[in-house]
Amino acid sequence: MAAAADGVVPTLAIRSSVAVELWSSAGPKLPYEHKSNLPREETKCSRSICFSPDGRYFAYSNGRDVKVLEACKDGAGEWPVQCSLPRPKAFYLKFSPRGNYLCTWEHYAITKDRPEGSPNLLVYDITTGTEVFAIVQKNQTNWEPSWSSDETIFALVVGGEALFYDLPEGSAKGFENTQRKIGGSRGGMLSLGPGHCPPYLAFYNPGAKGAPSMCKLYKYPALGQNQTVACKSFFQADRVEMLWNKRGTGLLLLTSTEVDKSGASYYGNQAVHFMATKGDTCSVPLSKEGPVHCVKWSPKATEFVVVYGFMPSKAALYNLKCDVIYDFGEGPRNCAYFNPFGNIIVLAGFGNLPGAVEVWDVPKREKLASLKLADTTVFEWHPNGEWFVTATTAPRLRISNGFKVYHYSGALLHETMWPQSQELLGIEWQQYADKTFSEPKITKAKHEGIKSSQPEASKKAYTPPHLRLLKEGKNPEKYLPQPTVPGLAPASAGGANNKKNNKNKPKGPRREVNVKAVNGGDVDTAAASAAVPTTQTVTVTGEEQQASQTPHHTHRTRPQAPRYQQENAADQQRHLHQHQPHPQANGQNSNEKERKIRTVAKKLSDIKKLKSRQDQGESLELNQLNKIKMEATYLDELKMLKLSD
Repeated sequence: MAAAADGVVPTLAIRSSVAVELWSSAGPKLPYEHKSNLPREETKCSRSICFSPDGRYFAYSNGRDVKVLEACKDGAGEWPVQCSLPRPKAFYLKFSPRGNYLCTWEHYAITKDRPEGSPNLLVYDITTGTEVFAIVQKNQTNWEPSWSSDETIFALVVGGEALFYDLPEGSAKGFENTQRKIGGSRGGMLSLGPGHCPPYLAFYNPGAKGAPSMCKLYKYPALGQNQTVACKSFFQADRVEMLWNKRGTGLLLLTSTEVDKSGASYYGNQAVHFMATKGDTCSVPLSKEGPVHCVKWSPKATEFVVVYGFMPSKAALYNLKCDVIYDFGEGPRNCAYFNPFGNIIVLAGFGNLPGAVEVWDVPKREKLASLKLADTTVFEWHPNGEWFVTATTAPRLRISNGFKVYHYSGALLHETMWPQSQELLGIEWQQYADKTFSEPKITKAKHEGIKSSQPEASKKAYTPPHLRLLKEGKNPEKYLPQPTVPGLAPASAGGANNKKNNKNKPKGPRREVNVKAVNGGDVDTAAASAAVPTTQTVTVTGEEQQASQTPHHTHRTRPQAPRYQQENAADQQRHLHQHQPHPQANGQNSNEKERKIRTVAKKLSDIKKLKSRQDQGESLELNQLNKIKMEATYLDELKMLKLSD
């Protein structure tokens, strides 16, 4: 094992809903646990943890301040507090490349005391704990400032303009004044490349009013308009992600749009472009349509991998000429992770995918292992290049929280599941300086591991019950449901029982319908008196109401008659029906007669309104004219109803 050979004990930082703590393990077969010499602070308000790139410091927030701890060198000593920073609302933490400065970011807020807002991006000197820089940075997505590898240049983008600060080694006075500026348009982005000192830098300007977006490479401090090293223009780019290789000689641009105008993808369009410090630029060819899921540089800085296309997606390895040097084929994948030495790559499908993981030997182009890591939200390689940790964390998933440590051969080395009452929020390996670990030798030998305590999903295919009975030599017909009455089908018997049960069901709620009486008099009086309610009520049960609202469907259809013919036919049929004798009780006869009087009075009132509209010169429809012709008939009917008293 690389860790055992180099004598370095791996340390794991854990942030949960109850505490921030460090765990360690003495070897691959020994469990990870919290030891007495490692720090642990109980807090429910921690939002960020962070190791410095060289592993010397560990910083975390606890809701009161930000503490920076110095790592012990022998692995058995204490972790003393280097400094405490008064940032109770710190949301993000980020160390500088050499770990001499710590950047904190918190949400921008306006108060009554300071209506203009307070600076929310601050830089602290770790050795003294003093604040050396503060500025307002409202953008949360690209809040991180850029540093040169030797920390002599500090740069950030504010309002689309890139500001540069020159920092002499060991001096923080350079934060007082800006030395150079470029850009000026909204949405600009800046990225300083690693490796070279002074570094190369890339500045992105979004397109506007039909002009293409553009990314330019410069060699600091030559930032003039005609001093660009390389330039790449492209359309359809609402967002750009800039990825440098480890040497700072190549830059990948992952461009994307918010909306795909062609409608082919819900996630918009993505494209990958390459820029070299030698001046070469090109677009990375993709052989399958669909989104670009992941782009990663190899730590060797001579090749990169792209996972792209509709599912099942493709994964391909490219060289610096953007030629495909190996195709990993298709599969349910959307992530790629190189180990710190670039000789092993993991292709995985996390998020909305089932968690299939493939481990590949990059130099030999061979698959080493395949495993299933469902519900993984965090994946990170250990600096030794042989182990990796996977975790299920909140708030992405609030159940089955925990972490597992694997060997690249697929063997499970450690497993810790969090209690149901707690949540695992974050996990991070301690980083180390370059050449701390030697490059591991890759073998196909299966590493010895432990068995997971979590139940595994059944791998057997589903078999219907009747096929299972046939395999057991049983007759499926004997297990069919038998009718309750001999000679009666089960469905019919069930229907009879349902009818019997329906009789015992409680009836629906009753509703009261007011019956309005119409006093004697002329047509206008009858129409006006229709709004006067009487004390008599008619009760309608819920079942009758439901039956009256149930539509009657027929299989045969025929053309419908015109609307006016339907209304006239309905009126004539109602008129004949009203004059048919019905043997009813005295109370019911009285109610029926009152209802008929109201109906006729309503029709006469409508006719009066139609005649008024006709007198004003308004043209009426044919059915309205036919209704006016029925006025004499309705008057005779109303007269007969009143005389029948």
